[in-house]
Amino acid sequence: MRTTIFPQTNASRELAEIYGYHEWMIGRFLEYMPDVEKCLALMEFSSNMYIRTNTIKIDPKSLLCLLENRDIEVESTELPEVYRIVRTALPIGATPEYLAGLYYIQDLSSCIAVEELGVSSIQQNLDMASAPGGKTTFMAQKMHNSGSISAIEYNRSRLPSVIFNLARCGVINTSLYNIDARFASRLNRRFDRVLLDAPCTCEGIISKDKTRKTSHQPSDIEESSRRQLEMLLEATRVAKQGSIIIYSTCSFAPEENELVINELLETVETSSKAVVIEPVYRGLPGLTHFGDRSFHSSLSRTARLYPHLHNTVGFFIAKLRVC
Repeated sequence: MRTTIFPQTNASRELAEIYGYHEWMIGRFLEYMPDVEKCLALMEFSSNMYIRTNTIKIDPKSLLCLLENRDIEVESTELPEVYRIVRTALPIGATPEYLAGLYYIQDLSSCIAVEELGVSSIQQNLDMASAPGGKTTFMAQKMHNSGSISAIEYNRSRLPSVIFNLARCGVINTSLYNIDARFASRLNRRFDRVLLDAPCTCEGIISKDKTRKTSHQPSDIEESSRRQLEMLLEATRVAKQGSIIIYSTCSFAPEENELVINELLETVETSSKAVVIEPVYRGLPGLTHFGDRSFHSSLSRTARLYPHLHNTVGFFIAKLRVC
């Protein structure tokens, strides 16, 4: 999918110089991002840190007591398992409670994606890009460690992180596969729920990784969106009729988000399988046009999360029902 680049403007040149971005990125942000400079300014600082209670091992109230004893102050969020770190006297990833798997360090946006999946303990579910294991372990706890999860990770070097986190969190309902998610049908299974948190250019995590300001080119977005569509089409092949697929990225780029979903809708129109976008009642509505391109009107049911508006990393979520 061709990456849309807009002509330079005084605003795009000035903001690119001030904040150290490729100008073409800023030119795109100005087309769809609300309060662009506010977002850029906020991403100069570290993003909020969230932890997710691992209810396989502990309930949220008991975890709060342990954190208070370590002088760690948190506040609640819209998800009962998830807390924002307000103040901590020590690294949050170096406590005995963390090492014991009582909580997982995970952005609220990532947790929302799993929440929208709607898993249960009687399902057979699939995580198509599982490393380092945050969403997989959250799925497992919401399934009460029952049912089954097939977790796929293509990058062999990332498998140890998944294995470590599954073990640390006490997950026993998950099988891990080192295969390409574009060939998930080789598992010879059909799934009730499919999570595809797709590999992307990661524009939404600039607050955590400043190199993302200049580390990719338009061609990287095009290649990423091509792979994402291939993975998403495979997700529809392995999903049962009536199942839910969650597609998410931590990218701002429309080509990796709305355009992928729009391409999916156009592709399945010519097949025997139908896909319907169900609403995600969080964030801002997804884009229905970008540059000279118009998308299916139902793309407004998808969700965009922005750091300066939603206190998360930049994130996109689409909820799809396979009919």
